[in-house]
Amino acid sequence: MRVELSEVTLDVEVGGEGPAVLLVHGFPDSHHLWRHQVAALNAAGFQTVAPTLRGFGASDRPEGGPEAYHPGKHVGDLIELLAHLGLDRVHLVGHDWGSGIAQGLTQFFPDRVRSLSILSVGHLGSVLGAGWEQKQRSWYMLLFQLAGVAEDWLARDDFANMREMLGEHPDAESVVEQLRAPGALTAALNVYRAGLPAEVQFGAGLPLVPLPEQVPVMGVWSTGDRFLTERSMSGTGEYVAGSWRYERVEDAGHWLQLDQPEMVNELLLSFLKEN
Repeated sequence: MRVELSEVTLDVEVGGEGPAVLLVHGFPDSHHLWRHQVAALNAAGFQTVAPTLRGFGASDRPEGGPEAYHPGKHVGDLIELLAHLGLDRVHLVGHDWGSGIAQGLTQFFPDRVRSLSILSVGHLGSVLGAGWEQKQRSWYMLLFQLAGVAEDWLARDDFANMREMLGEHPDAESVVEQLRAPGALTAALNVYRAGLPAEVQFGAGLPLVPLPEQVPVMGVWSTGDRFLTERSMSGTGEYVAGSWRYERVEDAGHWLQLDQPEMVNELLLSFLKEN
């Protein structure tokens, strides 16, 4: 369904009945990433709300440069979406950039969140403090800051470098097809340019706000993640003021919800039913 908000219209999949679960994808995906989780959650008695974020997939790509894609803009869209759907509190699940956006929503609107599940990407403080190995794995984040250069490099030779970055992504071909649309690749990259400039990645003395005490948090990392070290997620517990649960998923790459859907579904359902 198409949901018209104040600034953008989002492509949103809503299904099931029961306590609501808001599923937030990351780069460079869409709500289709969550199809296995949607089916399992609906069958278990949960309502699911899976939006495609602004700049991705079939959702609007507003003009205005990187600031139109700042993580705060995404948080605002999600809060407005919940109001549109008449949802007061939700279980919140985020992957990749969706994890960062979900954490921001939780920090600023803790009364709207029943529980927070973050996949692959931990708290910013934990990621920044994870040492040289994590900085090496994050090399592409600096490349993505270079407007024009990054687009050319990723799209060159029929998106050969993007395909290599996606690597084991089960939906790599469909993701690339979405990025062929005019302006789609730049819109997708703009979340990095607005949210993780070099000053954030390497600057000193950044304010690192912990996740609030009243929201239970589960972090899930997969052993085959090429982009993120285990330390970047496991250390998130130091930035959680309330309850913290850490889980590892074996034999899965960065897109663990597609590689090991049954295990991810089992973890999510156990955590959601506890909270």
